[in-house]
Amino acid sequence: MVQIALIGAGGKMGCRITDNLRKGDHNVSYVEIGSKGIERLAERGIVPVMQEEAVKDADVVILAVPDVAIGRISTAIVPLMKTGAMLMLLDPAAAYLGELPSRSDVSFFVAHPCHPPVFNDEVTIEAKRDFFGGVAAKQAIVCALMQGPEEHYSLGEQTAKDIFAPVMRSHRITVEQMAILEPTMAETISSMMVTVLGEAMEEAVKHGVPYEAAKDFLLGHIHIQLGIVFEKVNPFSDACLVAIEYGRKAMIKEGWKELFRPESVYEQVDVMLHPEKLSTLQFKSS
Repeated sequence: MVQIALIGAGGKMGCRITDNLRKGDHNVSYVEIGSKGIERLAERGIVPVMQEEAVKDADVVILAVPDVAIGRISTAIVPLMKTGAMLMLLDPAAAYLGELPSRSDVSFFVAHPCHPPVFNDEVTIEAKRDFFGGVAAKQAIVCALMQGPEEHYSLGEQTAKDIFAPVMRSHRITVEQMAILEPTMAETISSMMVTVLGEAMEEAVKHGVPYEAAKDFLLGHIHIQLGIVFEKVNPFSDACLVAIEYGRKAMIKEGWKELFRPESVYEQVDVMLHPEKLSTLQFKSS
């Protein structure tokens, strides 16, 4: 049986992982030092153990901690790991920036959830409201073996499937590709655009449109637009294509795809882990 050490077991992500690991036949040591996290574990009948005790015998050490803390925490944990063990990260940022300590006799594995897709076959209310996944709704995951023997990929992938269950698909990619997906595609661009959509709805409300009418109208149209772009269900109308081009000229900078250049991806990851750098960056106005 694989011995797992879960660091940050009482945090928001940690609790979701804890709940999933308790569903299966897993041998887990739960590590938590925050008072609120310890309370959450106590509600589940779990008493946390000391980090040193949990890590030294673990086959897989999972870091369910904030991205900004991974560099510091991994520096303390990796030296405690036994030879041949695996460190699992749930986000590529720290690994991509090279913030993990050097140790050639342990494996580094990165896994991240794709989250339940907009178009799905979920039928229960619980699954429909499981926006993040890991509870009732099926989701895909992406996995990367950054360092270690090839046979460790299957160990990392299976562990990822267990902690993010229910999983419908698993994609093997590299850490560099994962950084392209997040933050660049999913956060820098997609989350920003969704935020703008919310601001557009609020602006319509400020101009006199009733809130519920604006919300129903926007969410319904978003559903159609996603279907057209990603499922190819129907083309945009000629008039809509004109409006799209008008909006693109009014809102989108030329050269925005440069965000995908390696140096830009690196900058985005760097500023996410070191947000104080954001105010010093220079952005082109056009």
